[in-house]
Amino acid sequence: MIPIIVTISGRVGSETPINCRHSGLRGVIVEGTAEQHFLKHNDAGSWIQDSALMLSMCKEVPWYLDDETGRVYVVGARGAVGFALTVGSEVFEESGRSIVRGTLDYLQGLKMLGVKRIEQVLPTGSSLTVVGEAVKDDIGTIRIQKPQKGPFYVSPKSIDQLVSNLGKWARWYKYASFGLTIFGVFLITKHAIHYYLERRRRWELRRRVLAAAAKRTGSDNEDSTLKAENGTGTNQDCVMPDLCVICLEQEYNAVFIQL
Repeated sequence: MIPIIVTISGRVGSETPINCRHSGLRGVIVEGTAEQHFLKHNDAGSWIQDSALMLSMCKEVPWYLDDETGRVYVVGARGAVGFALTVGSEVFEESGRSIVRGTLDYLQGLKMLGVKRIEQVLPTGSSLTVVGEAVKDDIGTIRIQKPQKGPFYVSPKSIDQLVSNLGKWARWYKYASFGLTIFGVFLITKHAIHYYLERRRRWELRRRVLAAAAKRTGSDNEDSTLKAENGTGTNQDCVMPDLCVICLEQEYNAVFIQL
């Protein structure tokens, strides 16, 4: 079946929103990360700053878009193009000043600085535009999801802005394809010209070889005739010019003798 691709714009809502712990916002998708920041002792004897991920979590509740005429649930928005969460809070918690813990960390070559907690959220009431496949479940609820083949966008931009961005990318692809076409024609033309010049060079060399051979053969025939009249000549085969068999331009300076 051909998927039904629709576009809808509305405000995010949920019947069971999530209360964010640090920012105090209410959202439908909440991602939290905790990074441990510390100083470590390197081989050069100096301290460098580094961090390590301690915790990463994500919560999501069923949510919908409300355009004041109805509600449409959205499924799998995190895998859509253009989807982004808002940074709700960013908190840095300094490590405690325990002498025992500080001594142990120092012996291990570490100095704990603290924990950085980042909370990202898709808050309720925010405006979104969704482009995807519209389906209806068994109880008649309409939802938008990612089609097997087709576009799936979840973006805070309007549909006109999305179309404008796609038009810019289409123009860039058009210019890129035109440039690659010109480059391909240049390579083909260069190869054809090189092939033509090489064939012409070989033809000229062959013509010179044949002319030299004909000239040498004519000269040897005259010498043979004179020697035969004087009684000192012998029968000889046609003599080829003394040219190198590799470059066909210079006279040869070495020969191969069969043993």
